[in-house]
Amino acid sequence: MKEENLSYFSVPIRRPCDDFRPQFTIKTLDMRRSKYGYLLLALLVITGLAGTITSTSITSKERKLVANYLRDTKNNLLRSTTGLSKSQLNFKPTRDKYSIRECIYHAVVSEKKLWDLMQCTLDQPANPEKRLETRWTDEQLLEAADNCTREEFELKKNSFKTVEEALESFKITRAEHFKYMKGTTEDLRNHVAQTSHGWLDCYQLCLLISSYSKHYFQQIEEIKAAPNFPSR
Repeated sequence: MKEENLSYFSVPIRRPCDDFRPQFTIKTLDMRRSKYGYLLLALLVITGLAGTITSTSITSKERKLVANYLRDTKNNLLRSTTGLSKSQLNFKPTRDKYSIRECIYHAVVSEKKLWDLMQCTLDQPANPEKRLETRWTDEQLLEAADNCTREEFELKKNSFKTVEEALESFKITRAEHFKYMKGTTEDLRNHVAQTSHGWLDCYQLCLLISSYSKHYFQQIEEIKAAPNFPSR
């Protein structure tokens, strides 16, 4: 006899102390469980917690990974640009290379552009089927500064008046992005965007933001290591 058929039989469940408690049949217990289940679901909906039963938000491990990466790449970029003179900021190892000033501007602009793309993608309906077309793993994107060609976002003329203004903008936006990624419950994995690197989900876009910061930090360190880099 199948287990589910038992709910249709009124079979008393008795124990030594049954004489001192109400009698319940299996069918009655099933009805009570169903009733309490509906009550629990209603409570979860009212309190806004229903989505946590089958949460589609990123895992705690993923959250920690991206938060640490956002923090570390921010600190590296700020540390590498502290105390530089005007001549050091404007120095170019060769004519076709960026200056440190330009690296800073590109780092700030790329962060804003990629974040805007992520937010725009989250505003659209989820498209999890596109995850099958993603060519990059999270681990590969963490090293994207080393193994992929970056999209060079166009700098508008006079995007920033000074390096200090650009760095202040970077600190403010990175703090906002860090806070968002530490607490968001949005479905980042099932919202997928088309980029110059192919299809990436929104969590991966945030990893890419940090990879761009890492890339420009590495460029700045290379410029500072040039033999003819100004001493002051």
